[in-house]
Amino acid sequence: MDWKIFATIFVSVFIAELGDKTQLATMLFAADKAVSKYTVFFAASAALIVASAIGVLAGTLLSEYINEKYLHYIAGVGFIAIGAYTLYSA
Repeated sequence: MDWKIFATIFVSVFIAELGDKTQLATMLFAADKAVSKYTVFFAASAALIVASAIGVLAGTLLSEYINEKYLHYIAGVGFIAIGAYTLYSA
């Protein structure tokens, strides 16, 4: 395993997930006294694992047809578009 790539991906996903809607929803579920905190933790963890697996699968499939360099450009433009839309709608 390449630990440098592992750390880069971990830090990137960790920072992206902090304070997002998913984390807020998880906090709301955990705030319910009637709900097991273990259930919230394992369900949220499983959801992130499945979402990540879909991302890995999609990236793998797209890389078969699109050059990696262009995938980086597409991802960059996508992030800029999302950011611009967020600023516009705020």
